[in-house]
Amino acid sequence: MKFHYILLINQVSGNGNGKKTGEIIQNLLNEQHMSYESHYTEYAGHEAKIVEELALSKLVGWNDEIKAAYEDKIYPLLVVIGGDGTLHQVLNQFYRMNKEFPVSYIPGGSGNDFARGIKLPKDPQKAFWAIQRAKEPQMVNTLTYDEKIQNEKGLVINNVGIGLDAAIVAATNNSLTKKALNKYNLGSFAYIASIVKVLFTQKGFSILLEVNGEEHTFKKAFLCTTTNHPYFGGGVAIAPMAKANEDNLDLVIVERISMIKILGLVLRLITNKLTTSKHYHHYSGHKLRIISTVPQYGQADGEVMGSRPFDITFATKSQLIWYYSD
Repeated sequence: MKFHYILLINQVSGNGNGKKTGEIIQNLLNEQHMSYESHYTEYAGHEAKIVEELALSKLVGWNDEIKAAYEDKIYPLLVVIGGDGTLHQVLNQFYRMNKEFPVSYIPGGSGNDFARGIKLPKDPQKAFWAIQRAKEPQMVNTLTYDEKIQNEKGLVINNVGIGLDAAIVAATNNSLTKKALNKYNLGSFAYIASIVKVLFTQKGFSILLEVNGEEHTFKKAFLCTTTNHPYFGGGVAIAPMAKANEDNLDLVIVERISMIKILGLVLRLITNKLTTSKHYHHYSGHKLRIISTVPQYGQADGEVMGSRPFDITFATKSQLIWYYSD
């Protein structure tokens, strides 16, 4: 199948990494004499406006009939170039429009957890050829959420966290250290620095879970993260058992521990051994609900949701991602 590549480039993602990645892909397409067009974001949230217009004018869905119809035609394929936040904006716009389109993705952010979660190459050219080699898109699991208190709905490609990880995201996003480290593709170290800072200030909070029809209560939850693949924070494996191509939700709860044991918890997290802690709890299911009456920070794909109570229900939603997977 031949493609007309519709490039959506976020030039400011990853402290300019999106711009560099976009230029690499454009040069490659020119060298290969491949058909493409480019669209650039000019402000925060511009991705949504761009893809809304593309959805109504150029993009095409995917099913067996469309596949057969485009065997001898050029298929218009959207290529998102940017960070996790860029892809988050694109897929949320389709979700709001109730539209289904396959999407390809080339990571150009700082964390790039989604690419890591689906095992998409970090190198731009290798990521492109993983798209080119695919004969059809792959089904990848995403999360949808419905928060009753604020009447807020959305789609998530990585994870939603309440408590520690959200407080860390808030601290990291406001960190000058992150901006400096991003220049050297070391943004995850800023995340780890924020972990150390927030670990000593985050208090335990009560939380109620409903998973697979069963209730679970924690009086001193510390971290509560719902995810569809292992990673958050630029490569930290919070749920090593999670798989992006499986139709289920993974929920991780970590309980508050004494101050003297916190450094040990940090070491377990950095060395991907957090699951061995007796304070680590993992649940898996197709639908779950989290109720937290004590105001806590929340985050969705690295975007801070504010400090507030939560009554949030999660479900799964399939998304077609165009890439070759072994």
